[in-house]
Amino acid sequence: MRHRSVAELMTPTAVTVRPATAFKEIARLLQEYDITAVPVVDGTGCPVGVVSEADLLRRRFPGGASTAGDLMTSPAVTARPEWSVVRAARVMQRHGVKRLPVVDAHGRITGVLSRSDLIRLFLRHDHAIQEEIMEDVLTRVLRIAPSSVTVDVEDGLVTLSGTVHRAELLPVIVRLCQSVDGVVDVDNRLTSVPAAADRA
Repeated sequence: MRHRSVAELMTPTAVTVRPATAFKEIARLLQEYDITAVPVVDGTGCPVGVVSEADLLRRRFPGGASTAGDLMTSPAVTARPEWSVVRAARVMQRHGVKRLPVVDAHGRITGVLSRSDLIRLFLRHDHAIQEEIMEDVLTRVLRIAPSSVTVDVEDGLVTLSGTVHRAELLPVIVRLCQSVDGVVDVDNRLTSVPAAADRA
């Protein structure tokens, strides 16, 4: 069981600008490509900052021609292609940004990951979610026979029913199911087999 990587969800072709790019050109690119921010890159393709719609509105210099270098928020908060989307989402939240330039081992930009890309996780087909829970969570990780647990998924809501042999497994199963990409919530209807002392 694994979370999707940044490389799997990012937009591989990034619209970028240079520090000398003018205010109006930045605004035109945002409108043309229907995006809310652009990375600012240096001559080697490494991001040095980001200019967002908010930057344009907040930092416009009246009567002067502003450039990306003037407007950008710097340094750029970046992600790596091999990161899990969970790690990327936490970085976005911690820094209060809506998108992350994705850089390779040399620091050069290879794509952009936005919050809308992360939302696509919740559009995974129910069958794919069910399959991952059955094969990865139950069978491979927890070694639970698939026949003992029924997994139903509808619009990302996972319903678990059946019986497991150890009560301490119940919260573990729920927690692992909640961590599967695309799961919105888990309705736990599982029961456990009473211990021998309880049955006596």
